[in-house]
Amino acid sequence: MLKMQDVSKVYRTDLIETYALREFSLEVSAGEFVAITGPSGSGKTTFLNVAGLLENFETGSYRIDGTDVRGLSDDQRSRLRNERIGFIFQSFNLIPDLNIYDNVDVPLRYRRLSTRERHERIGSALDLVGLSSRMKHMPSQLSGGQQQRVAIARAIAGDPAFLLADEPTGNLDSLMARQVMELLEQINELGTTILLVTHDPELARRAQRNVHLVDGQISDFRTYEPRAAPDAGLAHA
Repeated sequence: MLKMQDVSKVYRTDLIETYALREFSLEVSAGEFVAITGPSGSGKTTFLNVAGLLENFETGSYRIDGTDVRGLSDDQRSRLRNERIGFIFQSFNLIPDLNIYDNVDVPLRYRRLSTRERHERIGSALDLVGLSSRMKHMPSQLSGGQQQRVAIARAIAGDPAFLLADEPTGNLDSLMARQVMELLEQINELGTTILLVTHDPELARRAQRNVHLVDGQISDFRTYEPRAAPDAGLAHA
């Protein structure tokens, strides 16, 4: 479970103080698929960075599976992030000089897992995203959709409880975007909690729940029908 209560995040300059999140509260249960929507500058990416322990916050509380993250040292936060949270970014963030296998392996090395366990995890992750036959290819030899699937494999190889995706289809055409969403849905059905930031309302409708942000606050809280029994009107919207 992920629980934020009255979290505020402020960016300051000499003359300006800007609230990216203002008394923000959200609870996400294990196994949910939640879409975070809102206009540019609404606080979506800041929320994801705070949720992923990439940024600190000024006030409020944040707990991951009961652990209060404010009481953790930098090393403890890094360990929690590496073991419990997976990240998917719009720009893929693959290392161009490493092949696909080694790209997926990078975060696993920080876990000090055995070579055998890492190999098994990498093979399983690449098989799930349909790229086991391309593991020796370089990123430049893959399409954009394939590169994003590698990024997803890298994120899930560590068996995270939470998967945080920041506009994962933003650099893809509509067909590849649908394929990536179908893959995320499959991963969610296997039990992984997913938080997806997106500008695309069609993609947001495929999540189980939609949280809409404006000026760092939740402005509209909508619950969509589960994917297993979609509402006819939404399915054809």
